[in-house]
Amino acid sequence: MVSDRPAPGLDFRISRHKRGTFLLTRAWKALIRYPDADDTCEKKTSMPRLLHISRNLPPLVGGMERLNYHVINELKNDYVLDIIGPADSQGYFSQIERFVEIRIRPLWLFLLRALIAGIRLSVRQTPDIVFAGSGLLAPVAWIVARLTGAKCVVYVHGLDLVVSHPIYQRVWLPFIRRCDLCIANSKNTARLAETRGVPAEKIQILNPGVSIPVLDVNARDDFRERWQLGERPVLLSVGRLTERKGILEFIQHSLPRVVEKHPDVLLLIIGAEALDAVDTTQGGMRNRLEKLTKAANLTENIRFLGQCDETELSQAYQAADIHVFPIRERAGDVEGFGMVAIEAAAHGLPTIGFRVGGVPDAVSPMNGRLLDEGDYDALTHALLTELSENGIWLEQCREFASQFEWSIFGKRLLSMLNALRPVDKRD
Repeated sequence: MVSDRPAPGLDFRISRHKRGTFLLTRAWKALIRYPDADDTCEKKTSMPRLLHISRNLPPLVGGMERLNYHVINELKNDYVLDIIGPADSQGYFSQIERFVEIRIRPLWLFLLRALIAGIRLSVRQTPDIVFAGSGLLAPVAWIVARLTGAKCVVYVHGLDLVVSHPIYQRVWLPFIRRCDLCIANSKNTARLAETRGVPAEKIQILNPGVSIPVLDVNARDDFRERWQLGERPVLLSVGRLTERKGILEFIQHSLPRVVEKHPDVLLLIIGAEALDAVDTTQGGMRNRLEKLTKAANLTENIRFLGQCDETELSQAYQAADIHVFPIRERAGDVEGFGMVAIEAAAHGLPTIGFRVGGVPDAVSPMNGRLLDEGDYDALTHALLTELSENGIWLEQCREFASQFEWSIFGKRLLSMLNALRPVDKRD
C-alpha cells in the first residue's frame, strides 16, 4: 500500500522552500514600494490591459511629457491601464488601475526599478500590450512583454534613435528593433528608425496631437500689458534651451538685421534648460544666450520669460506676431517633430523657420514658411516680409492644426494597437 505521508526529510525541504519563498517575496516587495492596497483595486474586466512605461510624464515639462500624458488619456476608456512613471506624476491622471512612481535619477536605478515594477505588475495581471513612451524604455518594455507573452510597442521621437552614446547605440537600439510595433512621431523619425535597422513593416507614423483652444479676445492685450510690450512686433521662441533649437545662431546672424528695420522688435524666449533630457551635455545655454545678448547690444530686443504655465504660454502665442523656429542639424541630436509649431498654429500664429528633421510634418504653407537650414539671409527676409505685410493667418493656421487634434490622434493610436491583438481578444 502506498503511504500518503511524505518521504523522510521532504517535509523539511518543503518547509525550507516555503521559508525561502516567503523571504524572496518580502525582499521583492521591499525593493519596489507602492501601497499593497492597490492590489485590491484590480478589476475583472473583458477590456484589454496595457502597461505604459515612461520617464516622461507631468510634472516634468516638455513635448514628450505632453505626448505621453495624452497617450494615456486617449487610451483609458478602451484599455485597463497600469502606469510606471516618474515621481509625483500619479496626481495628473484618473481611471488608472495601478500606478507605480519612481524617481528619475539616477537613470540606471530608474530603469532597474521600472523593470522590476513592470514584472511585478505583469505577473499579477498579464497585459496585452506593454507600451514604452520612448526608446529609452524599450529594453524594459521588451523584457516585460517577452516574460508575459504581451506585445511590445515603442513610441520613438528622434533623439532616442540618434543619441551618440556608444552604450546606448549598442544596447538600446537592438531592443527597439525587436519591438512588435515602432511608432514614429514624424516621417523623418520613421526614416531614422529604418536606417537603424528597424524593419519597415514594424514602423508606423503617428504625429503628436494638439488641443485647439477657444481663443480669448482679451489674451493679446492682457499679455502685452502685463509684460509692458505695447504694440511692439513680437517674435516668439518656445522650447527647451538646447543648441538644436538654433536660438544662439539666430541672435548672431538674423536678429540684428531684423532690428535694423524694426528697432522696437522683441524676441520673447520661453523655455528652460533641458535638465531631464537623455543628452544632458548642453547645460548653461541660457547663460550663453544672455552673454551673447549683451555682447550684441540687444538687451532691449530680447527677453527671457523662463518656463511658463499653460495659461501664460497660450496668451503668449496669441500676443506674438511670428513664431520663430530656426532649428539646427546636430550630430547625435534631431528635432523629431516640431510640436510647438502645431501649438502655435492652434492659436493662429504662423511659424517661420528651417526645414530640418521632422519639422516639415508640422509646418506647411497653411501655417508658415520653411527655409533651407542655415540660410539666415532667407530667414531674415521672410521675417521682414511678414512683419511688413502682417498677413492674415488666424483661420488657416487653426484649420491646419485641427487635423492634429488629440481625439484624432487617439483614434489612430487605438487602431494601431488593436491591430496587434488577436481578433478574439478585440470582441
